[in-house]
Amino acid sequence: MTGHDDVVPPPAGGALTDDAFARIEALFEPIDADLAQHYPGDRIGGQPSHTVYVPASEASENIPAAWGTAALGLLDAHPEAFADLGTTDALPVVRNRLSAAPIQDLRFDFEDGYGWRSDAVEDRHAAAAGAALAALARDTAGPSWLGIRAKGLAAHERRRGIRTLELVLDGAGGVPNGFVFTVPKLRAVEQVSAVVALCEELERAHGLPDRALRFELQIESPQAVVGADGTATLARAITRADGRCTSLHYGTYDYSAACGITSAQQSLTHPVADHAKNVMLAAAAQTGVWVCDGSTQVVPTGSAEQVAASARRHFDLVTRSLERGFYQGWDMHPGHLVTRWLATFEFFRHAMPVAAARLGNYLDRRGGDVMDEPATAQALAGVLVRGLDAGAFGVTELQDVAPSVDRNVLRGLLDRSVTVPLG
Repeated sequence: MTGHDDVVPPPAGGALTDDAFARIEALFEPIDADLAQHYPGDRIGGQPSHTVYVPASEASENIPAAWGTAALGLLDAHPEAFADLGTTDALPVVRNRLSAAPIQDLRFDFEDGYGWRSDAVEDRHAAAAGAALAALARDTAGPSWLGIRAKGLAAHERRRGIRTLELVLDGAGGVPNGFVFTVPKLRAVEQVSAVVALCEELERAHGLPDRALRFELQIESPQAVVGADGTATLARAITRADGRCTSLHYGTYDYSAACGITSAQQSLTHPVADHAKNVMLAAAAQTGVWVCDGSTQVVPTGSAEQVAASARRHFDLVTRSLERGFYQGWDMHPGHLVTRWLATFEFFRHAMPVAAARLGNYLDRRGGDVMDEPATAQALAGVLVRGLDAGAFGVTELQDVAPSVDRNVLRGLLDRSVTVPLG
């Protein structure tokens, strides 16, 4: 036996031949191609902070302005309910957001929030929703993302859902910028292949550009998380989506009910919700598919005490989601906009000074309390990009802390095209 400090010499005359390298590369190349196809990297930048759901019967291009006005009215009527939420000076920034661009992502809902109506009525609402979406897409202050949730994939409803989607596209005169449609109640991987085929047929029938249609998958069934074969259905579903899936959305109440959770205990914080969402997060990691948390049915209405309790509850839920890596969630009431933006701005404004200082030290190779590696610098850049996208702070505020950090530098750190030499 050799001693601990002994060095074993290499074999005499040892050197891999070209043939050996060719054999090894032949094994690696298909693996590299598969990983590059299915795991291109996280898509940081452009993700909305929330998705607002509005019944399609109320579809209008005036929804963002009306919701922003209602949210400001709630803030003015109950300032005490929001005064103690957070520690930074986020409220002025929230007011600006509610006045200028209160909604980042909007869905007109033809599913659970709409119910069953006559075909003539739903046809009319679908055409009107399409026209409203087209108008919103042209508005520079309108939502960056918009679309519909049609009825689901089950046999009794899919023809109605497909007809509604067609009529929305016809009413919009094509595919509006930022358009995405929600596929509710995913239960089987094969359903995703059928949705991809639907997109291809719609593009062909309506003269739309190839790959113009994108969709998001709503995780509302346990079968979407764990399939009969024991695999994670939603992980396989992402690979079946042919690059058209933009995000996974958690459906709080359908999922909880399907797991047998009583209505009083159904919540975003229940263990079954955390399990499902953590599987979603792991399945979507490095795929470029976003993950969106669900909703709460508690809305800020009633007495001052009820408004304050609801505001605190929603603020805490949004903060909890952000801390766990869910940067998007559903909002179902104008009052949710106040606490959505307040919690989001508070989270990123609190994170910015530390993240910016650490990135500045990393880029300048200065000393500090923490010696960061490229992967950590990438994560710090992600936090700052998300904060900038949300509007929590501006580049000027960022550069007050770290003058060398701007959007180009952040983008380079995210794709690792910015390197910092050692020494």
